Amino acid sequence: MRLSEFDFDLPEDRIAVRPARPRSSARMLVARGDRIDDAVVRDLPDWLSPGDLLVLNDTKVIPARLSGHRTRQGAEGETTARIEATLLEPRADGTWSALLKPLKKVRDGEVVVFSDQLSATVEGRSDGTAHLRFNLAGDDFDAALADAGAMPLPPYIAAKRPADAQDHEDYQTIWAARSGAVAAPTASLHFDPPLMERLAARGIEIAHVTLHVGAGTFLPVKVDDVSEHKMHAEWGEVSQAAADAMMAARARGNRVIPVGTTALRLIETAATARGQIAAWSGDTDIFITPGFAFRMADALMTNFHLPKSTLMMLVSAFLGVERIRRVYDHAIGNDYRFFSYGDASLLIPE
Repeated sequence: MRLSEFDFDLPEDRIAVRPARPRSSARMLVARGDRIDDAVVRDLPDWLSPGDLLVLNDTKVIPARLSGHRTRQGAEGETTARIEATLLEPRADGTWSALLKPLKKVRDGEVVVFSDQLSATVEGRSDGTAHLRFNLAGDDFDAALADAGAMPLPPYIAAKRPADAQDHEDYQTIWAARSGAVAAPTASLHFDPPLMERLAARGIEIAHVTLHVGAGTFLPVKVDDVSEHKMHAEWGEVSQAAADAMMAARARGNRVIPVGTTALRLIETAATARGQIAAWSGDTDIFITPGFAFRMADALMTNFHLPKSTLMMLVSAFLGVERIRRVYDHAIGNDYRFFSYGDASLLIPE
């Protein structure tokens, strides 16, 4: 398939730079079969059946954007350069893979100071990223990063405004538990305590899985033939309890509904071709395009995605290329808000 098949025109003012307040007041487009309805996220329980299972990603976004400086002694005295860092993922050797801007201003062995408490030594580089060894580890590192770092807003928001203190709350799910993501599972940002109470009252089951969303989720597809695209890898885990909950939902005739493409990609990685799932952990680089045979997800709650993105390909695979085009035409024509802080959709293929 060609990349152009997943393109569409989106007015710039449809890109949300702040979320709806309260969270569950965001709009929700419901696509069920060939029907499209306009709803609100707080009414999600009305579109589900008692016993249906929502699969939620409990990853926690770290404040991965850091501003610092490096100092260098030379023949003409001391020089200082401002350095911006975005942490990507921890490496097996204890360093962090990070994007540094400007990378050419830093040499291996030099120290970048981010705060009075936090600094890092550059210990090498690969594929355009630097390897940073921080001066702190464990809880001390987490505390210093929380003080010095900013939330890693997506590029299409960061281009319009800087991250601020409000984003520490807004760009995190209410059930975030396991630190490691540098991007939020954004469909889950719509959930708030009143909605969780309504879901429980409706008899909706909940299971948590973990997929640490990486910065690669924002990388553009640069090939015309999408089959040639190399997907980024992300670490995830499905616990035995979560796997059991999914199998139990299937056994009683209920639906398994991942909230967000991250949860969907994880459970489809862990599921077998026969529709079974068990405890699983590891890296996944699953790339879902039209023609993919879904094994576990019966419906999907997700936000509206970027043109020509891998996630646009995923929802096209889930609902069908022509149907997803109609969904997006409806969303654009009816003033839905797009991307990470935007509105939601509930996609039901039946």
